[in-house]
Amino acid sequence: MRTFFARHQPRQPLHHAVMAGLGGVIAIGSIGLFTIYAHKPLVMAPFGASCVLLFSVPGSPLSQPMNVIGGHVVATLVGLVLRLLLPNEWWAVALAVGLAIALMSALRVTHPPAGADPLVVFAADPGFGFLILPVLSGAAVLVALATLFHRASGTAYPAGKA
Repeated sequence: MRTFFARHQPRQPLHHAVMAGLGGVIAIGSIGLFTIYAHKPLVMAPFGASCVLLFSVPGSPLSQPMNVIGGHVVATLVGLVLRLLLPNEWWAVALAVGLAIALMSALRVTHPPAGADPLVVFAADPGFGFLILPVLSGAAVLVALATLFHRASGTAYPAGKA
């Protein structure tokens, strides 16, 4: 039972936690401001989860630019295509999420928050323009902001080639 409640993340200094939270505030706040000026919705719930990875564990392979941008694009495209071909039913949503996971894995662009993108697509039923705005543009802005934030704070991001 103790293993169930064990924390597998290493301890981090309080400064790290505060900086991760500040990065999330800046990133989502910036996209929110862009939304106002663009008069188009640019924020979507999975971007909040992307910020957790981008600012809390920037060295993770799942936080790297190709994973963030590629994962969101692949998962959203799967959702859009399956929404076009299938009814808006629970099993179609489940199929879209599973296929998105499989494709992200096969293409080596796994980004866990993007697993929610097909859910967003089936709930909102947007057109294919959704792939560009907010998904591609928003993911690219998040990566750009994370890069600037981490450079300013002295944290290595993106990670070097493995």
